[in-house]
Parts: sequence; C-alpha cells; structure tokens
Amino acid sequence: MIRLISGGVRSGKSTFAEKLLENKNDVVYIATMRAIDDEMDERINLHKKRRNATWRTFEGTYNLVDAVGSEKYYLLDCLTNLISNIMFDVTKDLEIIDYIKQKEIEDKVMKELVGLIKRIREIDGDLIMVTNEVGMSVVPENYIARVFRDIQGRVNQMAAAISDEVYLVFLGIPLKIK
Repeated sequence: MIRLISGGVRSGKSTFAEKLLENKNDVVYIATMRAIDDEMDERINLHKKRRNATWRTFEGTYNLVDAVGSEKYYLLDCLTNLISNIMFDVTKDLEIIDYIKQKEIEDKVMKELVGLIKRIREIDGDLIMVTNEVGMSVVPENYIARVFRDIQGRVNQMAAAISDEVYLVFLGIPLKIK
C-alpha cells in the first residue's frame, strides 16, 4: 500500500501519518530534512520526541532505496524537503532556473521516489509519503519560490498518481480523496 498525505504547513499531515503507524514497531522513518540551523535542529528534535522510539530512522536525500530493510512500514517525511534539497543541489546559486533544470530536478526526485516505491512493493511493504500542498496560496513574489512551487505541484501530481490512497489534511482533519 502506497499512501500520500498532503496539506498545508502545520495542517497535521505528519501527525496523521504517524498516527496511522502508532501501533507498529517495524517502521522506518525516512527523514529528508537537513539540519542546517538551530531552527531545523529544533524541528527535527520535536519530530523525534513525538514518534515511536522503536522506529528506525534513515536520514537522507539520495539513495532512499537504502532505507528499505526487513521492516514492513515506511514513512517518508517529507517530499517537500526532498524536493528542496535536490533543487538546491542541482541549482546552487543560479538566479534563473530554466525548464531544462526544472525537469532535471523533477527527474531526480521521481527517480528517488520510483526506486523507493518499487523496492517497497517488492518486499510487500507499506509506504506513507508526506508532502506539502503549496498551490492553494498566494503566488510567491520571488522567482525561485515560484519555480519551487511549480516543481512541488508537478511532483505532487505524479506522487498522487502512483499512490493507492491520497489524503488531504485540513485543520487537522484528514480527508480521503483517492
């Protein structure tokens, strides 16, 4: 089973995803956030405190397939950070990210996701992916932010298409939409 959980910032997406697995001990938490400053460190620590201490954690952006072991359940939190990390790695200090570079970013993200999903399906495992819905807000003033929003939207569509179930979390309330 592949599930995608989307919603706005602080909508309760991760909490809902973790709740789906709360009684499971054979879980791998695939953490994509990079600890680049004190705020990120604090966010990471809050997530760690909230989740089951028996869960194994895999931290990374690349080679996500390496997270797959003997466990049955996998939680990727989150696609938004995965995309952001890959986008930064590909573009570094570019001020203009043309469509060729955007496609390169999307292809790298999808290569990671498809590889992970394929491996999880091979072991008859379950995967929950968390992602932010970034297209229901104000159009960003910043060009790079608009490019990110567009990439995020396209990746979310692809992830939803290959998922068995899709949920939208709004105000802490999960709504099954697929």
